Amino acid sequence: MRNSKVGKFTVAGFVILILLVVAILLSNGLRRSSRIVLPDAVLPTGDSSASGGGEDDGIALIAVTPGTVQSAIESLERPAVYRRSIAEERFWTGGSGTTQVLVSVSGDWTRTDCAPKGQQIRHSLTDGTTTYIWYGNKTEVYQCPTGDVSADQEQGIPTYEDVLALPVNQIEQADYRSLSGVNCIYVETGEDENGFVLRYWISVDTGLLAAAEWLKYGETIYRMGSLVLDAAGPVTQDFTLPDGTVLTAIE
Repeated sequence: MRNSKVGKFTVAGFVILILLVVAILLSNGLRRSSRIVLPDAVLPTGDSSASGGGEDDGIALIAVTPGTVQSAIESLERPAVYRRSIAEERFWTGGSGTTQVLVSVSGDWTRTDCAPKGQQIRHSLTDGTTTYIWYGNKTEVYQCPTGDVSADQEQGIPTYEDVLALPVNQIEQADYRSLSGVNCIYVETGEDENGFVLRYWISVDTGLLAAAEWLKYGETIYRMGSLVLDAAGPVTQDFTLPDGTVLTAIE
């Protein structure tokens, strides 16, 4: 009789253990992200192979090709609030110039503090309709309609439209690749009639342009990079004019 009870308890414990294992597996499966899954491998710049077409740990990889990359980029979303630093470098015959740009974003508002080497800082605040501009520590602010100048152009970086407006037949390479540990969608154009080749790395995590490079007849003429966001983020002071007018508040 005692052995029968022990056997029943053993069977019951085994059944409970099986149920727990199944519950854990189902829980893990439900928590799987629907976001794009990137390969771990770092693809060299010259490798035009696209990742996708197979499965990794049961999750289908989304292929990016010259024909589909614009749709993939359109599906990305930028964070509504962030701050980051951008390093830009321009090259010309016999020299080069560098610019450091601090960008703070909150909703529709974008602040850009542009510091070309050896020059005073140019500050701008825009909501896509009105732009405020002032220089250095001066309090005089110039206010004007934004017009066709986008927030990205205020930063001096390529815009999404530059990539999305490219004719598909000009896109020579498109794939996923890692740039210093940042997973990106990579786009490269073929050389056009003026000798230009454009390269873009767009972060899958932030939807922001992580790096870009423009070449002319094989020589780099422009380069930018901004791989990480400022963990502290923007503050209300970033969106305040020199006279103390607060254009938008950070809560």
